[in-house]
Amino acid sequence: MVAVLGISAFYHDSAAALVVDGKIVAAAQEERFTRIKHDAGFPHQAVAYCLSQLEDVGSIHQVVFYDQPALKFERLLETYLAFAPRGLGSFTRAMSTWLGGKINQPRQIKDALIPMLPGVDLEQGLRFCSHHHSHAASAFFPSPFERAAILTMDGVGEWATTSLAIGDGTSVTPVKEIRFPHSIGLLCSAFTHYLGFKVNSGEYKVMGLAPYGEPRYVDLILENLINVKPDGSFWLDQDYFNYCAGQTMTAPKFHELFGAPPRRPESPLSQRDMDLAASIQEVTETVVLTLCRAIAAETGERNLCLAGGVALNCVANGLIQKEGIFDQIWIQPAAGDAGGALGAALSGYHEMLSGPRRVIPGDGMHGALLGPEYDQIDIEQRLRAAGAVFEVFNDNDLLDKVADALAAENVVGWFQGRMEFGPRALGNRSILGDPRSPAMQKAMNLKIKYRESFRPFAPSVLESACGQWFDLDAQSPYMLLVADVTDTHRFDVPAGQDATGLAKLGIPRSDIPAVTHVDGSARIQTVSPETNPRYHALLSAFAKRTGCPVLVNTSFNVRGEPIVCTPEDAFRCFMGTEIELLAIGNCLLQKGCQDPAKRVAYNERFDLD
Repeated sequence: MVAVLGISAFYHDSAAALVVDGKIVAAAQEERFTRIKHDAGFPHQAVAYCLSQLEDVGSIHQVVFYDQPALKFERLLETYLAFAPRGLGSFTRAMSTWLGGKINQPRQIKDALIPMLPGVDLEQGLRFCSHHHSHAASAFFPSPFERAAILTMDGVGEWATTSLAIGDGTSVTPVKEIRFPHSIGLLCSAFTHYLGFKVNSGEYKVMGLAPYGEPRYVDLILENLINVKPDGSFWLDQDYFNYCAGQTMTAPKFHELFGAPPRRPESPLSQRDMDLAASIQEVTETVVLTLCRAIAAETGERNLCLAGGVALNCVANGLIQKEGIFDQIWIQPAAGDAGGALGAALSGYHEMLSGPRRVIPGDGMHGALLGPEYDQIDIEQRLRAAGAVFEVFNDNDLLDKVADALAAENVVGWFQGRMEFGPRALGNRSILGDPRSPAMQKAMNLKIKYRESFRPFAPSVLESACGQWFDLDAQSPYMLLVADVTDTHRFDVPAGQDATGLAKLGIPRSDIPAVTHVDGSARIQTVSPETNPRYHALLSAFAKRTGCPVLVNTSFNVRGEPIVCTPEDAFRCFMGTEIELLAIGNCLLQKGCQDPAKRVAYNERFDLD
């Protein structure tokens, strides 16, 4: 048995992943255990979880870290020299952090692992994989392709910000890259910051806000901020940005160009904010589509794999799919830095140790259900210890009761099986609702998630029924493709009755208004009986009652909190929100039966995201 442990840490979304004989056995983000959103610390608990899946930790042949710290330090030095004397304060602070510990990351990693891996030779067994190579490996090796082009787009790794590689069998070969400071990911983050949201967290909010606006600033962006070439390569004018030499993303020249300083977080959103969101989304789509067309023409490859934070822009992904630039695309569900741990482990097994690869139909991610799970006896013991009141049902009765509750427009917490790896809840750590309810989207945002009302929810749909409800002719198991609701289920808004800005939110646009965005689109998760039989059975039970094979699916957490990991996490979230019913394994909890003293005022304690 050959086991490889992959680790990502020290920037954001630390994680660990375990690959055994080429099979992905376990993967989890550290935030799920520590309850610190985007936890950047060494993933002690995620590593411990992965190692718990082995009978003998001595079977670890190699540990692979997801980037190369020395090259990142080199970028810091060269960037300062390029911009000096501007940015001295920023450079001094960064040097203090690096010289105070970051430069010794290899030693830190070894010291953390020595007590966890007794008998493993970490002097020889610890290896380092470049950041973009880790991303590319995470996208290609689990994909259903023998060969594919691999496009990685993010903020920055060591130097690369956008890269092309070719995956073939057991190898990932870099072809070319765009280097820092020119980055489509950092351009998106600059607008995220300017619009008052958190960088490396709020980029998806900008994508969700875009349909409320008009892309009035596209020409201004393309004429001043970014120069896009026909081959998709691009150049950013650094006079408008501050990420190279300062502590913020945007420079005064950026603010002058758009006529105002950055929006204050949590302040009211203006139509201008929505128009800016629409504009940067269109520019992002332009860059991504131009890159993809050029890659298809240049390489002749018919399959495409995507990774990196920009690959979570599911609207752009949906356009790649819709335009048919490639025959097939596959996107790593943990496309951000957490997925780098998985890519590092896979690269270690297939490339460093020359392990064989078996292409699995669908993909090798096991539905991204790679985290901890709890058996029924353990669940009951944990719930009793937490003071929960519950009933236990057999499988069929549980499904019937939950489906009935959903059909009656109750919001249900659904905690089953293994926890998801990546940013999306896919039916195991989910909050569910009835998509037919016009009030569900706003209610779930404000009373369950305690977040902004404009943010859309995703539909889970039976894979076999997807084409009847959405204009999508591909599987989308990881909620990474956006497509329109079909005309048969959409409503025409009468001329003169449509609204502008956030007022669009109150106008039903389809038979499933809770998951239909204001532009008629939806971020789709297709559910198959092979990948997630229990969630598929619940969707089927709901469809039998309502004729609708769709559910609202959002992650089981509140704003600023990681997705729940344990039954205790789920119970606390249940008691701190207006979720009405909670199913954990075969246990069913009703809010009205719980001890009121267990209630938590979540709406007064959430962190901003």
